[in-house]
Amino acid sequence: MTATETTLGAAPSRAPMPAPLDAAEPSTMTRNERLDRLPLNKAHRKLLMASGVGWAFDAMDVGLVSFVVTAIAADPHFDLGATQQSWVLSIGFIGMAIGAALGGWFADRWGRKTVFTATMIVFGIANGAMAFSWTLGMLLAARFVIGLGLGAELPVASTLVSEFSPAKQRGRMTVLLESFWAVGWILAALIGYFVIPNTGDWGWRWALLIGAIPLLYAIVARRQLPESVRFLESQGRTAEAEDSVRYFERAGGVKAVPSTPARALPAIRTRELFSRRYLATTVAIWATWFFVNFSYYGAFTWMPSLLADQFGSLTKSFGYTLAISLAQLPGYFLAAWLVERWGRRRTLSAFLAVSAVAAFLFSQSATVAQVLCFGMLLSASNLGAWGVLYAVTPEIYPTRLRGAAAGASAACGRVAAIIAPLLMPWFLSMSGGSKSVAFLVFAGAFVLACIAALFLPERTGERLDD
Repeated sequence: MTATETTLGAAPSRAPMPAPLDAAEPSTMTRNERLDRLPLNKAHRKLLMASGVGWAFDAMDVGLVSFVVTAIAADPHFDLGATQQSWVLSIGFIGMAIGAALGGWFADRWGRKTVFTATMIVFGIANGAMAFSWTLGMLLAARFVIGLGLGAELPVASTLVSEFSPAKQRGRMTVLLESFWAVGWILAALIGYFVIPNTGDWGWRWALLIGAIPLLYAIVARRQLPESVRFLESQGRTAEAEDSVRYFERAGGVKAVPSTPARALPAIRTRELFSRRYLATTVAIWATWFFVNFSYYGAFTWMPSLLADQFGSLTKSFGYTLAISLAQLPGYFLAAWLVERWGRRRTLSAFLAVSAVAAFLFSQSATVAQVLCFGMLLSASNLGAWGVLYAVTPEIYPTRLRGAAAGASAACGRVAAIIAPLLMPWFLSMSGGSKSVAFLVFAGAFVLACIAALFLPERTGERLDD
């Protein structure tokens, strides 16, 4: 354990933060140190917004399909049974698992920005195809391609935000990026509540088309952003790397200073993730991702259907889901406040422990008030943990492996997202149609995620340089 790592469960001992820009010695400063010392400015906010739109789309897709699948099941063109509904819910996650693994790998080779822009184009085309699907085969194909685009989106976006953020704000910026996911989920609940029940047989199609309106902004904004400085330097493209730094310095009104040459990085070898140096870290982060996503996607993709069965009204279930979804934002903002104070590992473990308790209480609740109360607690704590998890993942690997490692970790989580919705009918049959068995399993998965998170290295306050 290094001097900057902490004992398990303890608050991190902070590594010395970079000095202010004007206090640094220009002749010894690298481009990455210049980025680390910058104050937050409009370029950082633009990056956060352009990245956040993609996260909102991911949440809107996951949220809308949980609403849409119920409406599609009643559409005479489809007439889906429980097993077919499970495949509609799960096949997108198959695409997401593949997209996450490939997107991160390509980002280390082709560049973060290239993949970052392509994800939105792929998503837009496939989302339109899904809205105009007339057979189950067309629907499943569109869901799979949507998954490919969105699967690559989250790890690449979080990697890019992490590499451009000032050192003091890196964890907070990445967690706030995750807050867009909560916004997207809330918008999906609003669309599901107001559009699908009130627009006839085409309601679910209109819901998908309305949800893609901000797509053009995302594509244009991303094309205007620069490529990652760390990626460019790893490729020996120093002039472009200097332009990327200057883009953020000009936005902050900072005068350029000379940079020392970046040292050459070793060749990319993805198998290093399983070397003696990184194996323990890889196992811990993959296990945390798997168990968190297993519980989250198992619970929330079936939430409208579970509430409709329990309280006898599909429309009311949309409203209950919306109320539960609104609790996600406080969880993110609390996580963003704590992540730089408590450290990554301690904050993540605390949120996962609360998630386990909330899932257990939700499994035992019966009245509307209890369901809403414990559902909101589960929503806030689980999504807060998810935000911290995205902040942790890019920090624990070097630049040459960062994209591939983040993508592989997210892919592991997406595998869990495939499995959990498929198991839900079995969980429900074991408990006579109630949610008790399923949410007891989810509570256990949160406990396992909490244990795995305790073995992650602590990187709060450290620089991203290799």
